[in-house]
Amino acid sequence: MTPDQKFARWIKISCFAFVIIFAYFVVADMFLPLTPQALVTRVVTKVAPRVSGQIMSIEVKNNQVVHTGDVLFQIDPEPYKLAVEQAKIALDKVKQNNAQLDADIAASRASVKASRIVTEQKEREANRLKKLLQRSGTSQQQYDDSQSSAIAAKANWDAAKARLQGLVVSRGSIDDETNVNVRAARNQLNQAELNLEYTTVVAEHDGIVTNLQLEAGTFASAAGPLVALVDDSMDIIADFREKSLRHFTDESHVYVAFDRYPGKVFSGTISSVDAGVSAGQFDADGRLAAPTSSNRWVRDAQRMRLHVQLKDETDSKLPAGAQATVQLVPENGIGALFAMLQIYFISILHYIY
Repeated sequence: MTPDQKFARWIKISCFAFVIIFAYFVVADMFLPLTPQALVTRVVTKVAPRVSGQIMSIEVKNNQVVHTGDVLFQIDPEPYKLAVEQAKIALDKVKQNNAQLDADIAASRASVKASRIVTEQKEREANRLKKLLQRSGTSQQQYDDSQSSAIAAKANWDAAKARLQGLVVSRGSIDDETNVNVRAARNQLNQAELNLEYTTVVAEHDGIVTNLQLEAGTFASAAGPLVALVDDSMDIIADFREKSLRHFTDESHVYVAFDRYPGKVFSGTISSVDAGVSAGQFDADGRLAAPTSSNRWVRDAQRMRLHVQLKDETDSKLPAGAQATVQLVPENGIGALFAMLQIYFISILHYIY
């Protein structure tokens, strides 16, 4: 065989191999989709104090595992202890004022009773003088004086009743559980006690404290994040082109290879597919539409995000952001075999890169 014939032969073999490989990638992209755009994610809670104050002590270290209720750091409680004491004093003062109002109400009721008796007496005397005046038994002056005295006594009685009504309104309910003044003071006390409790900042869920930059003596502002708490549970997200997902649904089988574990493949299922991506979200900003323009004949494929649940989460130490490769597995046996070969090949490549 001449050199030209050998060269032509290799050209034919190369072309044939290229066609086979190209055809395989086309078929695999449709029925054996695989993506290296996958990440391990965890919920990261930004822990912020609910009250402001100077941090007295930090009870955790960087990358420490904590559980629900564990103390993270302590804010100076002294100002809030004083606020609780002040609220208690205010509550006692309200109760003392109510006791004083009870005494004033009792005295006012006695005054009303006395005014009523005086008024009735003056009215009887005026009526008696009126009859005597009709029989010329008394003077007009005496009758007029008695009539004025009765009117003045009636006015004093009305004023006493009004004062009594004002005291009753100020006192409110006799029961401390429904009395407005007591409830308001008790509410302030409860708020002060709650703020004092908030000076001890605790973990709201299990997780790992990471990137801790906090130092004792720092002034903490309420609602200002100070600690990052990474949740124990992990979620694997993978981005696939739209057409790659048309043969797969929730609960479809997947294989996952992590860069952290070269040569090792994990089994899992699709737990859910996101309802959309940011490209499909528009804000009502009062502006006209801005259609996307492109000079490309074939546009970039849109990618959709799905979530993967491993069947056996043997390693919970995978950090948030750890990279992975996700292989979707078809239901037929031959396709599943090729999917297994693909993901194992990728996992072995992780030894190299």
